[in-house]
Amino acid sequence: MRDALARREISSVYRLLRRHGVSQRQIAALTGQSQSEVSEILKGRQVMAYDVLARIAQGLGVPRGYMGLAYDEATAVRVAATAEAPQSEEDESVKRRKFLAHAAAITVGAAVFGTDSGSWASSPAQTPAPGRIGMTDVRQVEAATRALRTLDYQYGGGSCRDAVVAQLSWGQQMLGANATDLVKERLYVALADLHNLAGWTSFDTGLYDSARTHFAQALGLAKQGRKEELVANILYRMGRVYLHQNAPDDALKVFQLGQLAAQNSGSELAVGILCANEAWAYAKMGSDDQALKLLGRARDEFARANISEAPAWAKFFDANDLSAMIGTVHTELAQTVDTKYTRIAIPALSKAIGGYGEDMSRSRSFNLTSLSINHLLQGDIDHGARIGRQAIDLSEGLKSVRTKDRMRPLQVEAEKRRNNPDARELADRVARFTGNDSAA
Repeated sequence: MRDALARREISSVYRLLRRHGVSQRQIAALTGQSQSEVSEILKGRQVMAYDVLARIAQGLGVPRGYMGLAYDEATAVRVAATAEAPQSEEDESVKRRKFLAHAAAITVGAAVFGTDSGSWASSPAQTPAPGRIGMTDVRQVEAATRALRTLDYQYGGGSCRDAVVAQLSWGQQMLGANATDLVKERLYVALADLHNLAGWTSFDTGLYDSARTHFAQALGLAKQGRKEELVANILYRMGRVYLHQNAPDDALKVFQLGQLAAQNSGSELAVGILCANEAWAYAKMGSDDQALKLLGRARDEFARANISEAPAWAKFFDANDLSAMIGTVHTELAQTVDTKYTRIAIPALSKAIGGYGEDMSRSRSFNLTSLSINHLLQGDIDHGARIGRQAIDLSEGLKSVRTKDRMRPLQVEAEKRRNNPDARELADRVARFTGNDSAA
């Protein structure tokens, strides 16, 4: 095996694994390849791409040095960039369908481990894990996740994503350690939430394939930990990725799956979060009746929820965030249906902005952007431009691609009013900040 690895003869590596009872499906799951790819390699197809070789080494738990693969932080960045390159093997819509199928299978109770998990196989760590773990080890994972989530809220995903992934590389290996059933179940949940955060920070930095990979792994672990409320939260976050990609139909399907899990969990807060986001999806599709109906249910569920007892992954959704969602949905309706919705959007957004502290800088940025759009739609260009400048000032200190992407509609509205000097200055400044010279 060492000789085959040194020559990077992956076909020989796979044949040796098969000889010792490892199935093609298991190899595919470990290395993040499809079974057809594994079959082709077994037939002699050479593997030349660095990122694929690195992924195979990680998946099989092989030190990269055995394959002559140098590895440092710069290399890690190059590998990540390659993995996220736009020349993807699959169309984005195909990836969304595959994730939806995976999510549906898990949500309705299909087997989690041992299935063909596509490109989201786990990556074992390099740091040795203890042979036996206890509740203290799990609490360390939970504490790290809480701390890293705080950084994400305040400074953006780019401030902590690498640290989240590094924490995962150690935490994931703990799955192979001996532990009581109670510790194992809590470990599944802890690692599911860490993958959940890895997916969210990947999304925030524009790494959509990585986000999908982490969310898919999070789903499986959350199901193993029998935590339906976390399953719902993961699906809410994946749906947000699709909303961001302007695919509200697919987002709505994921949100609806999430709502099933939320209802099974008995958590009013989880149901409320999903309803609010379904409302956003309907608003993007121009369906104001459905959007307002679901927004009303979100309010009702939130009123019944006990926020003080909410788990870490859902604690963000407080009265401020509910106001933000009301404002966001009405902002979307103001753009897709009728500008009359600005009358509700503006006070709701203003309330949310006033309630957010410095620990929620990214959320404040999003809401300032939406508030600016509403004032432009109302014809209050001077005020809208001033708020838009505040949004940019705040966003410049964040490591978040999403803040830039969320400003593109603001640029469009400012460009429409380019005859006004304030609107023109705002449009030009947004263009410089986002790197988008055209609002088309």
